[in-house]
Amino acid sequence: MTTLTDRHGGTHPLPAPEAEAQVRADDRAHVFHSWSAQTQIDPMPVAAGEGSTFWDYAGNAYLDFSSQLVNLNLGHQHPDLVCAIQQQAGRLATIQPSMANDVRGELARLIAEVAPDGLEKVFFTNGGAEANEYAVRLARQFTGRRKVLSMYRSYHGSTATAISLTGDPRRWANDGVDTGTVRFFGPYLYRSPFHAETPEQESERALAHLEQTIQLEGPGTIAAIIIETVVGTNGVLVPPPGYLTGVRELCDRYGIVYIADEVMVGFGRLGEWFGVDAFDARPDLISFAKGVNSGYVPLGGVVISDRIARAFDTVPFAGGLTYSGHPLACAAGVATFEVFRRDGILERVRDLGERVVEPALRRWVETHPSVGEVRGRGLFWAIELVKDAETREPLVPFNAAGADAAPMGAFAAAAKKAGVWSFVHFNRVHVAPPLVISEDDLVRGLDVIDRALEVTDEIAAS
Repeated sequence: MTTLTDRHGGTHPLPAPEAEAQVRADDRAHVFHSWSAQTQIDPMPVAAGEGSTFWDYAGNAYLDFSSQLVNLNLGHQHPDLVCAIQQQAGRLATIQPSMANDVRGELARLIAEVAPDGLEKVFFTNGGAEANEYAVRLARQFTGRRKVLSMYRSYHGSTATAISLTGDPRRWANDGVDTGTVRFFGPYLYRSPFHAETPEQESERALAHLEQTIQLEGPGTIAAIIIETVVGTNGVLVPPPGYLTGVRELCDRYGIVYIADEVMVGFGRLGEWFGVDAFDARPDLISFAKGVNSGYVPLGGVVISDRIARAFDTVPFAGGLTYSGHPLACAAGVATFEVFRRDGILERVRDLGERVVEPALRRWVETHPSVGEVRGRGLFWAIELVKDAETREPLVPFNAAGADAAPMGAFAAAAKKAGVWSFVHFNRVHVAPPLVISEDDLVRGLDVIDRALEVTDEIAAS
């Protein structure tokens, strides 16, 4: 029977209705939730997790097909990560960032070893939004310029500059926080803003649009261009051939810093240490978080190119954080590297993506009328749902809420009822399970999604 271990170390069988009632009461009375109208939500109390599965207090098991927020790369309660945190806590729980610390230095070295050539230094943050904040700060201080270009379909975090860089509707209520941001259209062949018909055309025209934006904004005013290597929450948009290398060329031509936002795809999600490795891209700065230690203790950072790092050899960098490189977080990060190498995580992600996920999703384009397109790489995929495959009208409107979003809610409910916790955003279903998921569980989860898509097929046909 599945059991719950409480915060005092006691073990209780599930279901645990009294414990659930207390969790709900405390949450409703005192927790203020992000991105939500507080009385319009009903957060599900979670009792326990293990591997690719978590349980509610009623004892219902859910296959975690979203890795929570695409951060739980090594799954729930990985014993190596838990042990690393416990051992570090017993030896040195915390130390200020101005002092040298063994696990902080070791993790920085491990990250630098797998980063592209010429990126040897790491500045640690507490998460992905701060990583992007500090990447931008580095670029601005390095260039002496202010503007930063980012895509419309993007998410870079919810802190001041990060939300200003963000291109999705979460930015709207926060517009004007950082006035030095400019947006442009990135490549998205399925809904091409450039009327392209091939990936090559999309790449060429998107780069021409970006260069025109640079010219119109004034190259000498632009500090950086920040791009999610594969756009995450806003569509799992895989860059077409040549796009990221073209961005690198534009940055070189105009003296602009290229920031690769790898918060979501770094550390194995695409079957590479960093997503840029899959596209032969050479950024100046790489922001990371999430998968570096699966979020067991908050951690993020920026990998810094040598030429930018050298600019601060004798000039102080104006920035810092109390918990930069926290030992507990870094200990889990070092353990992550050990698990990845011992268990061949990168190789299994590439194998499962190519052999299991991609063929299944490609079939759905033919078997489900509501599936317009599937796209992705490794264990990171999106299923774009439409009312009509010919017109490509989305199943729900852009930024749908309430009744307008009901079709996606119906899909999610069908998947949940069958024991799969899915990632749904706008008119898309994202497939992003933990990288340690067993092949049997992966197939089972895909089968559940396959059946749940019958719900959207019926809605599209009505």
